[in-house]
Amino acid sequence: MRYCKPVRLLLCLCLFVFAAQAQNIVSKAPDTIKKIIFTTYYAKKFEGRKTTSGERYRAKKFTAAHRTLPFGTLITVRNLHTGKSVQVRVNDRGPFSKKFSLDISQAAAKEIGIYRLGYARVEISYVQE
Repeated sequence: MRYCKPVRLLLCLCLFVFAAQAQNIVSKAPDTIKKIIFTTYYAKKFEGRKTTSGERYRAKKFTAAHRTLPFGTLITVRNLHTGKSVQVRVNDRGPFSKKFSLDISQAAAKEIGIYRLGYARVEISYVQE
């Protein structure tokens, strides 16, 4: 009987430690956003010009322009017609059109097969922070 209280205290302490450990293990997974939009790509005349982030546009890099996403956001762009996908990094603002929501570089456009077409319906996915 005299060991009953310390044993009960020890069991409660162990339960508390395990519960705290379980909370550390379970962490909230980031939310992945998926949208279907129309995209186009940068014209050749923009090669070498400064983007809104201060970088220079290079057609051979995998970059993109989006109106609201933070600079540095990685977006996976998948062409719905061909199924090809590419990952681009947001470093500019635009396009300022109601129809298009994303401008991608020429290299990214070639990778997913929309370079000659000019625009395409794509699915974008990114992690919201």
